[in-house]
Amino acid sequence: MIDKLQFWAPLSDADEAAVRALPVTFRRLKAGHYVVWDGDRPQHSCLLIHGFAYRHKIVREGKKQIFSLHMDGDLVDLQNSLLGRADHNVEMLTDCDVALIPVDAIRKIAFDRPSVGMAMWYETLVEGSIFREWIANIGRRDARTRIAHLICEFAMRLKAAKLGTPEGFMIPMSQEWISDAVSLTSVHVNRVLKALQADGVIHRSRRWIEVRDWDGLVEAGDFNPAYLHLDQVHPAAI
Repeated sequence: MIDKLQFWAPLSDADEAAVRALPVTFRRLKAGHYVVWDGDRPQHSCLLIHGFAYRHKIVREGKKQIFSLHMDGDLVDLQNSLLGRADHNVEMLTDCDVALIPVDAIRKIAFDRPSVGMAMWYETLVEGSIFREWIANIGRRDARTRIAHLICEFAMRLKAAKLGTPEGFMIPMSQEWISDAVSLTSVHVNRVLKALQADGVIHRSRRWIEVRDWDGLVEAGDFNPAYLHLDQVHPAAI
């Protein structure tokens, strides 16, 4: 958590000590477990220690729309510490280790420690930036571009989290899950992945993906990583 917050704002030794002193409950959650339910009043914010999770909504017809992926170090539901009532679900994509922090403690540290509060604010702002990009992706890009863009984002975020490199990584999503993220059928997803491989852009073995032509993948995905703000430096750190 400290590493993630320090990416957005510098923390003093006292700030770090306050983060370490937060009350937490550690839990091991199985894939498919919900840590946030749409409509609930969450009592905890969730720090993802190890594993992958995703946000989604289920519409009246029972269809699922995924609109973000989360990995080690992500604070997956900071907004619920202030909003009070969840307006979406957060589900474990894989088996996960999490730290559950009471929302009252999140509020207190955010207001008592301004640098920590600023870093949390940055975290939620970047999440908003990612949401906007996902809306553009499913709303105005074709199937090949949507999927290439998703692979590019995942590769970049894995690299930033020191969990993998574009040269080779495991994507923890079945074709059905990918289809829910890019608003396509799983058959269409399979067709596009095969086409990207046939073009020499990626090589795929089950859920293992090796990017063989990064520039080609970036072009195919209309990908500009600026929205991830991975080069962000908080003004106070300059």
